[in-house]
Amino acid sequence: MEQKVFSTTGEELRTVSLNDNVFGIEVSNGAIYYAIRNEAANRRVGTACTKTRAEVNYSNTKPYKQKGTGNARRGDKKSPIAVGGGTIFGPKPRDYSYSMPKKMKRLALKSLLSLGVEDGRLQIVEDFTSENGKTKDLVRIMKAFSTEDQRTVLIMKDDDPMLRRAARNIPYLHVLCYDKLSAKELLYGKKILVLETAARNLNDFYGAN
Repeated sequence: MEQKVFSTTGEELRTVSLNDNVFGIEVSNGAIYYAIRNEAANRRVGTACTKTRAEVNYSNTKPYKQKGTGNARRGDKKSPIAVGGGTIFGPKPRDYSYSMPKKMKRLALKSLLSLGVEDGRLQIVEDFTSENGKTKDLVRIMKAFSTEDQRTVLIMKDDDPMLRRAARNIPYLHVLCYDKLSAKELLYGKKILVLETAARNLNDFYGAN
């Protein structure tokens, strides 16, 4: 398919050919769901921790005598049913991350790129960079595409540290490299801006299979 290429001021320049196997496939909602769920699990810290009755620093004495009080028999004050006692089946530190099948992950990302084209959210922009890392220069470019205050994804052709530096103070802008895409950002982004060389790289990177 052919897609228009825009300048940094929002003017039409030319067209670029996009691979139909990357930007024009049938959207797989199931693959998208599992990809976003996988990313959320991998970001989860998993540091929640509670103490059991064996770990609580509390007295080992009986709260009252065994017989004659009318109360149930109690072993010690660390019992889970006592105030200040241990926790039954509470959370412990654990790793929530898991691996997702590569083919399903690729299918999810290609589905999201295709969905962006289908919805008209994805636009190709001529290659640009930030020479001095100034945020105001990048904001000027974003305004040309009416992305201000809208969740926007910018896909770079490579890991450009100066461009990342310029985008660091723009709260609505998320910068990604073409080979390290995020399913969550592609799904929730109101605008997806792809640099022209990054679009060609995506053709090759995801078009192989």
